Amino acid sequence: MAKNIAEQIVEMLENANVKRIYAVTGDSLNHLNIAVKKSSIEWIHVRHEEVGAYAAAAEAELDGFAVCAGSCGPGHVHLINGVYEAHRSHVPMLVIASTIPSEEMGMDYFQETNTIKLFDDCSHYNQMITRPEQVQRTLQTAIQHAFSKKGVAVIGLPGDVSELDAEEATTSNKIFKTNPVIRPSDDELNQLANLINESEKVTIYCGIGAEHSNAEVVALSKYLKAPIGYSFRGKMAIQPNNPNEVGLTGLLGLPSAYHAMHEADLLILLGTDFPYQKFMPVKNKIVQIDESPERLGRRAKLELGLTGDVKETIKALLPLLKEKTEIHFLNQQLEFYEKVKETQLTYVKDFGKENAIQPEFVAHTLDQLAKKDAIFTVDTGMCCVWGARYITGTGERKMLGSFNHGSMANAMPMAIGASLAHPDKQVIAMCGDGGLSMLLGDMATIFQYKLPIKLIVFNNRALGMVKLEMEVGGMPDNETDMINPDFGMIAQAMGYPGKNVHKPEEVEAAIKECLNYNGPYLLNIFTNPNALALPPKIEFDQVVGMTKSMAQLMLGGKMEEALDTVKTNYKHIKGLL
Repeated sequence: MAKNIAEQIVEMLENANVKRIYAVTGDSLNHLNIAVKKSSIEWIHVRHEEVGAYAAAAEAELDGFAVCAGSCGPGHVHLINGVYEAHRSHVPMLVIASTIPSEEMGMDYFQETNTIKLFDDCSHYNQMITRPEQVQRTLQTAIQHAFSKKGVAVIGLPGDVSELDAEEATTSNKIFKTNPVIRPSDDELNQLANLINESEKVTIYCGIGAEHSNAEVVALSKYLKAPIGYSFRGKMAIQPNNPNEVGLTGLLGLPSAYHAMHEADLLILLGTDFPYQKFMPVKNKIVQIDESPERLGRRAKLELGLTGDVKETIKALLPLLKEKTEIHFLNQQLEFYEKVKETQLTYVKDFGKENAIQPEFVAHTLDQLAKKDAIFTVDTGMCCVWGARYITGTGERKMLGSFNHGSMANAMPMAIGASLAHPDKQVIAMCGDGGLSMLLGDMATIFQYKLPIKLIVFNNRALGMVKLEMEVGGMPDNETDMINPDFGMIAQAMGYPGKNVHKPEEVEAAIKECLNYNGPYLLNIFTNPNALALPPKIEFDQVVGMTKSMAQLMLGGKMEEALDTVKTNYKHIKGLL
């Protein structure tokens, strides 16, 4: 029996080892849906396409490739946020955007959107299939772009085209996932070696591009007596088995990494496109090594910019280096890091009080009780701060978040993708109350597919990060407070246990019960809304802004809230100065 185009597409996806498609079905997607039903691929029926795109982005980051789909008009628009996330995180993902009948295009038809314009800014490849002869070539090229350029590829598929008879192409329909060895030239490596050899104090800073190079980075560090800092995305890979690590820097980071980067003669950036220019030193020499040459020098003034895979570059570089013997700089940074960690633990020892449990204590307890190979997903905002500072890398753990796009509501959807792709792993979503409530409907998807996801809600009844931004800007926070539903009862209504935790002494037992439960479980923890973490470098105008904001709160009659905020953040400022 002749295949139709939808069946041909699904067959190619099977050959590309696709396991599932995240989508909301409907009209223009229905032929693809039926083709999937006949195949080995699973159709994951999410309640909102944005959730499907986030789930696919998580699966792609963990396993190297994933697929989501949306039907015409609103389905496309709903996908956009998660598609941006995948593209900006450089993970290979295919988006199938089914569209209106081809004969109606350009006629302002019901639910018409222009997929080329819509997805242009968040894809490496973005084309429409209009004829049977195109199908195999277009799909093969799209997937090839996703793999090779590490990002999103989009194919537009009119509903009427998907039911046409398929035709075989004369070009290849295989997918080639290549793994070339990329490193700088011998001349460039010699330049780098000379620069390192003549520098007394060297600091290494790693991003997600060094994810598979832990052993090589540590070996380089030991050889050069160099402290190692890392980005949030790089933490889970670079922190473990690393005696010279000094933590992470950036907006969520620690003063130890900031200090090590600024005190060095030479800073080596490995596989990072670190976005926070204000945290980057300007007085020392900086070298950047990245697989993508277009990223070189756009965040810092470089002495040398080189293209290469971090692992292969270090392996080729080590024989050219002179081993350093002076360890004073390294020891100085490690001693400072120990003091910073002691300060961090003081927050953990402050349990808080009823309905104002300290989130640092919650995150630390979660870190201690979670499995060594757990997958964490974190919502953008304050959950990122607690995840960055208190969840420890073991070498087996993963942490996923909207680290580049910075969108709310990503933790629960990403947990769906992670749990489907790795049903054997403990998957923990660290959700903000603002993030969870934004895409609340897909809590039903968790129950529908019996996913054993643990939803830990840091319920501070506020948009915490926005509140902090307003306060350090000298503004009284306005409309950041949230009157939330009972998340524990919502979980129960969705079909799985939900528990509210109001007192600090209940936290440890509640987390144990949640993690040990065989199935999905929601823990709604009432955290301190005034626990506002500050960055590793406090600007004078931020302190002034916070003071102004507190004064305005006091004048507005909110004396207790203002004093609580001042007291909480005084400890942070004192610990970071």
